[in-house]
Amino acid sequence: MRSDTIKKGFERAPHRSLLRAVGLKDEDFDKPFIGIANSHIDIIPGHFYLQEYGRIAKDEIRKAGGVPFEFNTIGVDDGIAMGHGGMKYSLPSRELIADSVETVMEAHQLDALLCIPNCDKIVPGMVMGALRVDVPTVFCSGGPMKSGTLEDGTSIDLSTAFEAVAKRAQGKMTDEELYEIECKACPSGGSCSGMFTANSMNVLCEAMGIALPGNGTVLARTPEREALVRRAARRTVEIALEPGFKLRNILNRDAVQNAIVVDMAMGGSSNTILHLLAIAREAGVKLGLEDIEAVAARVAHVAKIAPSLSTVHIEDVHLAGGVGAVLKEIARRGDVVRTGAMTVTGETIGERIARAEVKDRAVIHDLEHAYSPVGGIAVLFGNLATEGAVVKTAGIEPGMRKFTGKAVCFDSQDDAITGIMGGRVKSGDFVVIRYEGPKGGPGMQEMLSPTALIMGMGLGDSVGLVTDGRFSGATRGACVGHVSPEAAEGGAIALVRDGDPITIDVEARALTLGVSDAELASRRAAWKAPKREIRSKWLRRYAAQVTNASNGAVLEP
Repeated sequence: MRSDTIKKGFERAPHRSLLRAVGLKDEDFDKPFIGIANSHIDIIPGHFYLQEYGRIAKDEIRKAGGVPFEFNTIGVDDGIAMGHGGMKYSLPSRELIADSVETVMEAHQLDALLCIPNCDKIVPGMVMGALRVDVPTVFCSGGPMKSGTLEDGTSIDLSTAFEAVAKRAQGKMTDEELYEIECKACPSGGSCSGMFTANSMNVLCEAMGIALPGNGTVLARTPEREALVRRAARRTVEIALEPGFKLRNILNRDAVQNAIVVDMAMGGSSNTILHLLAIAREAGVKLGLEDIEAVAARVAHVAKIAPSLSTVHIEDVHLAGGVGAVLKEIARRGDVVRTGAMTVTGETIGERIARAEVKDRAVIHDLEHAYSPVGGIAVLFGNLATEGAVVKTAGIEPGMRKFTGKAVCFDSQDDAITGIMGGRVKSGDFVVIRYEGPKGGPGMQEMLSPTALIMGMGLGDSVGLVTDGRFSGATRGACVGHVSPEAAEGGAIALVRDGDPITIDVEARALTLGVSDAELASRRAAWKAPKREIRSKWLRRYAAQVTNASNGAVLEP
């Protein structure tokens, strides 16, 4: 056992002495040591109850013949951090989480790992850290929350609350109506109920085979989710000493492709692209935006889920057959689904989805009636994004899939929020928010506040937005993010001026600034990066080491 390093031989008597202090007995030293990375934190709705799941997991691991050691990671709630300086810490937290998992597992030489994440950066952070350690690993998220319901029966979620702020600011909604939405949008614990970043990543973990069936869709705080935690804990012990189940043997190129497939089929959060690039790098899989777009072109968009112009939520996908049913439908088209990919249960993805069944065609369409013949996320290129940009096409109104607007430029998200609420943005405009990339922000803030304002003000079908920052999974509209190179490194987005024409053409996968090469060269010669004081030592280190979004915003020494 890997853990023999800390528990076997006379020279390890001091180590065993310390382990006895935490409750180990003689018989425990012949059992596999199982790490439980738990992301419990009281302030995040998807995490405040995870201590309960940790206790359940430890109990099951002991029953199965292992010795559990639970440890915690930090977490940031993107919704609460949204719209103020705290969002600068969200994406960087992914790196701290990855480092934490690696640190605890390597320092104590544990044999296997059960990860209990749920939201936003926590899921990819744990995946990245676990890949570095490369021991048998099972993921089991905390599960999605139920959608909210208004008094009149309307289904709502977190994006409803953000968009309601704009309606209230315009006088289109009363304080009482806003209060009802505030109180009912997030009715229970769990990751937010739509295909936002958290649920997108938990669905992807299932598709990659590193989690059990149901991981992405079984509701939080239900007997079914508790049973899933128990099965995941037992399975971690079962594979703990099996080298074939080391994480890199499961999370390989085929697993990454299956993640892209389900992401496109369900129109996941655009953040998944950022995280898949980072995960692939940790897994030793070569992956670029061009590769993602090549897969997307072969995957039909068969499930439209809120906030993508839909009232369908994750709980509905579960009742309709879940992730397995989505993959089974897509697998009807050639070999785009890697059915031979192995999973932590010991079966292939093909064997897993063979049992799946689409139970509601209103939720999971067949290929012949797909929402689009290509994926719900698109990668765009052009002179405004020579290294690529990302847009969630599933959330775009049909009339905005090809749109040209006049640039209205803001050099920060705060300025953009002030400008949009102050009436600077009008129908026919293309909002530009720059210097918010991984390096320029620093931290690549999510832009749900400005995008929700645009939608809430009724401009979603006549205004575009482009940024080197990123978007919440709750964002919808013609909103293009992850523009690379970013403004802070001299990308073309730094050179845009008010009134410049910007064109998005989803079908052509193009993002174009209507300015000549000669004019851009002239502007670049005169450009100087604005100086920003970064008070945080951590964010200064992050800004100095982080790559741009087309490279996954990973840290390089």
